Amino acid sequence: MKRRTFVTLAATTPLLGFTTFPLYAKTNAPTKPVWLIELIKLNDKNIATIPSTAQITDKSLKSYGAILDGDDIPSPQSTGNFISKWAMALSCPESNYYQSTDLLKKIEMATRYLLSVQHKDGTIDLLGSNFNSPPDTAFSVDKVAPAYRFIKASRTKGSETVLDLLKNYLQRAGESLIVGGIHTPNHRWVVSAALMKLNDLWADTRYIQRAEEWLLEHIDLDAEGQYTEKSTGGYTPLVNRMIITMSKGLKKPELLEFVRKSLIMTFYYVHPNGEVVTESSNRQDKGTIGHLDAYYYAYRYLALLDKNGEFAAMCRLIEKTAFQKMLGNLDAFLEDPTFWQELPNSKPLPTSYAKAFPLSGAARIRRDDWDATLLTNNAGFLTFHKGDSVLQAMRLVASFFGKGQFQTEEIKKEGDSWILSKKLEGPYYQPYPKDQIDPNGDLSKMPRTNRPKSEIQYLETTVKITETIGGIVVDIDMHGTEGVPVTFELVFRQGGTFAGVQAHATKPNAYFFKESKGTYTLGRDTIQFSSGRMEHKGILLRGGLPAMDAPTVYLTGFTPFVHRVVLS
Repeated sequence: MKRRTFVTLAATTPLLGFTTFPLYAKTNAPTKPVWLIELIKLNDKNIATIPSTAQITDKSLKSYGAILDGDDIPSPQSTGNFISKWAMALSCPESNYYQSTDLLKKIEMATRYLLSVQHKDGTIDLLGSNFNSPPDTAFSVDKVAPAYRFIKASRTKGSETVLDLLKNYLQRAGESLIVGGIHTPNHRWVVSAALMKLNDLWADTRYIQRAEEWLLEHIDLDAEGQYTEKSTGGYTPLVNRMIITMSKGLKKPELLEFVRKSLIMTFYYVHPNGEVVTESSNRQDKGTIGHLDAYYYAYRYLALLDKNGEFAAMCRLIEKTAFQKMLGNLDAFLEDPTFWQELPNSKPLPTSYAKAFPLSGAARIRRDDWDATLLTNNAGFLTFHKGDSVLQAMRLVASFFGKGQFQTEEIKKEGDSWILSKKLEGPYYQPYPKDQIDPNGDLSKMPRTNRPKSEIQYLETTVKITETIGGIVVDIDMHGTEGVPVTFELVFRQGGTFAGVQAHATKPNAYFFKESKGTYTLGRDTIQFSSGRMEHKGILLRGGLPAMDAPTVYLTGFTPFVHRVVLS
């Protein structure tokens, strides 16, 4: 992508940022940079592709004005998001829809729908799970409050009615946020940030007091820089953005220190292709393909505020790898002209390190163009990325009493190696102690833990991971009870091609590996793996997890199972 320098377009949009934190006088506003105008044009393209049937226009329906979600369900969330898209276009002179009365009519219809589904207490529903939901109301305010600003600033003919409707919706929502509860840790900050946005529009001490009440619980950032949910692919960048909003609205710049620590930690959670590690997450993004676009807001804000070259370098990395996805925060970039300044010069980011994150149950190894993640309490205990070619999970299972799926509870560093381990026992049970037998033979009153054990079987597994030139060596030692079937899985990301493996006769996405060397290639990037082993064809052992929906290479054997796999 070309270098994004500033242009001197005569941007006439009034400043929309927080009035309590003006950086520029209105007569000295910066012009919009090229990257921002590109996002405005991208928003136009998205609007142009919206099918005419997306918004319900049948006035006889209760859902009149709503926008259908991906399942064709009228949705307050989809509707609020489209109000935001349309309002941004309406307010930008660079947009093809600038001051469009047609868009204004769509916004009015959509806003009337929001009011029609808003409950008496001011809340809305998230139809997939949450009803009369203050947190989902706060997420809506996060999008709709800026839309109110954009429409007001656009001076579009006839916008007074829409503004009145939006004001009604937002202020009613505010009443619910003053008293409403939450579900998850991040909801506290989403609600508080929404209150700050409302307070900036219509000052109300109750908004401030409620946000301060949530803040009494303290920001939940651990010593490593992770929030409680560890949701690097979802809620972490969201919380960063919400805390910045809170710091402005509450006039507490000290809150930004939490964001700084989170952003520094994220340096070490970046794959060589610009994706973010998600395997440690406690939320629905766990193990998904995570991108950095949602981090751009916080990185740019603090790069400019602190003149921070590393943060600036992250911004440029995100522009290179996830620019179009940045559209999701276009409203925030338009609302605050501080973002329109040129970034400071970049400083090098860490690209060669071995670093443990024990509070997150992870260790990270990166050497320029490849990286590995080691994980506790995760059946996919290792990932390996080399550009776009990705081993998304390494798994190991033995058919040992139905509980042989390997996962470690800790990662130990021993010399140059990382050690993962697990000990299992498989006992049999003797007759219940005579003096404790329930007279009615009720087994619920005779717990198995009270029975004497016999014929106890043991299985001990150690996985040692050591760096080598261009990759890692994985040494597996599984011993104890002999003759136990073992299956070792290399689970790759969809889309690539194999060499050196043998396709399973009946199961798609399954491959046996018994040669000395195999490869997996996706695009220009290739992961080499060695060596193979095939002593049986059991790929779904009892007690093991179901096969992942991904191309998987299987190595098989029996205990004692001692084997080495090299990834490079």
